[in-house]
Amino acid sequence: MINIKALIIVQIAIFSLWLYSFEFFINFEVAWLSAFLIMLGSMYSYQNLVAKRVEAYESNDDLDAIDKIDDPYDLYSEVPAIEDEERDISDIVKEEKARLKANKINGIKAGAPATVSFFRLLPYLFLVMGFIGLNNNELLLLLPYLLGLGVGIISAFFMGKIFFTSDLQ
Repeated sequence: MINIKALIIVQIAIFSLWLYSFEFFINFEVAWLSAFLIMLGSMYSYQNLVAKRVEAYESNDDLDAIDKIDDPYDLYSEVPAIEDEERDISDIVKEEKARLKANKINGIKAGAPATVSFFRLLPYLFLVMGFIGLNNNELLLLLPYLLGLGVGIISAFFMGKIFFTSDLQ
């Protein structure tokens, strides 16, 4: 409930800019709403991504309590011996590079759902279309637009903390 009240107070403050100038108000409002929605969409997407990874995480609890105390980082576990001691070093380097490349691709695939989320793409579309609309109608003023972006980012940060961390506590 407190988050809705804060959002209403911010909107009333933005609407009060109309008393100063309509152009100032419309630039500030379009930029604020764009930045606000982009930040909230990003926070929501990444929160879902982290929640999915936490659910999918399988802990390795095969160590007993004494092993956890003696070797908390599993430094002394047995490493499988290399079968062929006389392997060529270039083959080993090629295998390691291939493994690193596969890990990099898997990392990109894991983060892609949060990057191309609907909750992020739609606000970016609004940002671009709002900027073009203001420019085409000769209403674009950069100072209020940039101020609106800054205030939108800051207010979305605090609102996002309220929206997305209240269930964690």
